[in-house]
Amino acid sequence: MRWNIKPKPEPHLVSQLATELKVSKLIASLLVQRGITTFNQAKQFFRPSLNDLHDPYLMKDMDKAVQRIEKAIANQENILVFGDYDVDGTTAVSLVSSYFRSFYPNVATYIPDRYDEGYGISFKGIDFADDNGFSLIIALDCGIKSIDHVAYAKSKNIDFIICDHHRPGENLPDAIAVLDPKRSDCTYPYDELCGCGVGFKLIQALAQNKGETIEDLIPYLDLVATAIAADIVPMTGENRILAKFGLEFINSNPRPGIKALIQNVKKKVLTITDVVFIIAPRINAAGRIKHGNHAVELLTEFNLEQAEQFASEIEGYNLNRKDLDKQITIEALAQIEENNEKEKFTTVVYNENWHKGVIGIVASRLTETYYRPTLVFTKSGDKLAASARSVKDFDVYNALEKCSEYLEQFGGHMYAAGMTLKEENYIQFKEAFEKVVQESIHPDLLIPEISVDAEIDLTEINPKLIRLLHQFEPFGPENMTPVFTAKNLTDTGYGKTLGQNDEHLKLFVKQNNSEGFGVIGFGLGKKLELTKNHKPFEMAFCIDENEFNGNVTVQLRAKDVR
Repeated sequence: MRWNIKPKPEPHLVSQLATELKVSKLIASLLVQRGITTFNQAKQFFRPSLNDLHDPYLMKDMDKAVQRIEKAIANQENILVFGDYDVDGTTAVSLVSSYFRSFYPNVATYIPDRYDEGYGISFKGIDFADDNGFSLIIALDCGIKSIDHVAYAKSKNIDFIICDHHRPGENLPDAIAVLDPKRSDCTYPYDELCGCGVGFKLIQALAQNKGETIEDLIPYLDLVATAIAADIVPMTGENRILAKFGLEFINSNPRPGIKALIQNVKKKVLTITDVVFIIAPRINAAGRIKHGNHAVELLTEFNLEQAEQFASEIEGYNLNRKDLDKQITIEALAQIEENNEKEKFTTVVYNENWHKGVIGIVASRLTETYYRPTLVFTKSGDKLAASARSVKDFDVYNALEKCSEYLEQFGGHMYAAGMTLKEENYIQFKEAFEKVVQESIHPDLLIPEISVDAEIDLTEINPKLIRLLHQFEPFGPENMTPVFTAKNLTDTGYGKTLGQNDEHLKLFVKQNNSEGFGVIGFGLGKKLELTKNHKPFEMAFCIDENEFNGNVTVQLRAKDVR
């Protein structure tokens, strides 16, 4: 692990903020590191309000989108809500369709089949719209590069409204409206929304025209929070506001579909991390194993009994997904060993029999193992399809762009992307991708990094600090859980390893004469040697609370020991 200790912020800014807010310099320092330097910025950060959301009409083409939808409703047109099969896409489709259906009946949904149609807008979907009398398609979480598809729809007198958050190409599709805050000509103040977030801005604009308030839209925020958590977008600005209020709704009165997914969870209060690891994988499993429609059915069902039935089916898909993911990861690791490719700058593996629905998860697992940009390929029809995952601070999308002569199509973000290519181009592409990464990646980026916010003494860990750290939530990219270091720690002598293969570490640490704290270090079992015989060590950790039998105790979650 490479420890990156963040530079100490400007002392005068820290002192000034600490005085104004009546907080410790440690808290003030954490705020300044997050770009919060004034009383008002801190107030917005600690007390997010739905009234701080931007006017949706600041988004380019929003007025055109709303006008076309209002015209469709006035003329009793059939509207098809189309979206991708992952969490962001299925939550977005569920959000927009359930909002429309609250006042307009002529609405249907369409999720493309991952295997038959692939990612994004499909010709098959447009033919379905044409055959069934739909004259308006609203595409969510996809469509920004679908120039040919939108032209094809236009030839059949079907209009498109695109709501996307992926990077546009040089030209935009010829749609009635293209809502994407990443458009170069869009001056919307926040460009890190997920696809469901862009869908939410659309219903916010429609609601404003109907005289509804933001409070009327709170019942849709459970979906938005789930998409924000799953899509790993920055937890800043509007995303943080929407996630905070969406999480509150998940914990108080979520829609039956989400209630059915979480009713067996023992925790009293779910965090964003729980959404990422409990709700999101189950929603995703539908599109990975069976069909994304199952997720939309679950999330738009308002009868709890029926929702529980859907959730039970999805639980089955999720167990199947786990088995596949485990098996393919074992096969992929064996392939890397056999081909003697452990010293490369990239991981690129292929097996025509791997399940297309889980190659993205496998790519993430391989990235955790070898920590380098990773592509996992499988056969998809007469082409090869792949999922890409990257390491911190390396833009895999840009790397793919430089190899695009070998690709049929590709799209995505800095850290995750998807692509297809012809089988005969696989070897050339693999070599080109290795060369691009080798020439452009800084060697440091191939060593996992722990970003440390501040050094503290264990004596500083008290109820007030923990209470204030809770107010930094929800955590996510660009607002991560604070990581601290403490030096001269010793274990009381009862340190041990846990887990089937002794992979986890459990300690009880003290610093000089401080109060002792329990420590859990997942995946750090091999570090036990460093802590034996009262040898002093340094630890990077987060401050957690552990709930057991109704008792809540402070626990340090170790990230590394040295």
